[in-house]
Amino acid sequence: MKRNEIRTYFRNGRAAVSPGSYAIVKTTRALAGSLAVIRDDRETTCIIEETRLGRQKFLGFEGDWRMITFDMVLPLSLVGFFAAVSGALAEAGVNLFMVSAYTTDHVFVKSQKLETAVKALEKLGMTVRRP
Repeated sequence: MKRNEIRTYFRNGRAAVSPGSYAIVKTTRALAGSLAVIRDDRETTCIIEETRLGRQKFLGFEGDWRMITFDMVLPLSLVGFFAAVSGALAEAGVNLFMVSAYTTDHVFVKSQKLETAVKALEKLGMTVRRP
């Protein structure tokens, strides 16, 4: 996708901030209630709302992440979307954790950087809905 085309895409884009905080957890198995589970040959990573953790056991934990969901269909053939998002967030000093689904994507940012991230996305031309 050319630079001008991606700008048009962002101008029509929508995103929504989820109300809860999430944890990114390293574990030996999928945790009950996980939003996403990523397995590779070294570890299992779960993304889970912190309120759903309960007494489940894990090997590593980083909490206080907020999820921003791109509330639009993002075709698998789309080129440059996350490059633009990650570039804008990097320029704003926001670290991120990204997860892609079949037709939409999610970016996780630390709670203290949420407003900075939202402003960076709005600067791209997106409309961002907050809880």
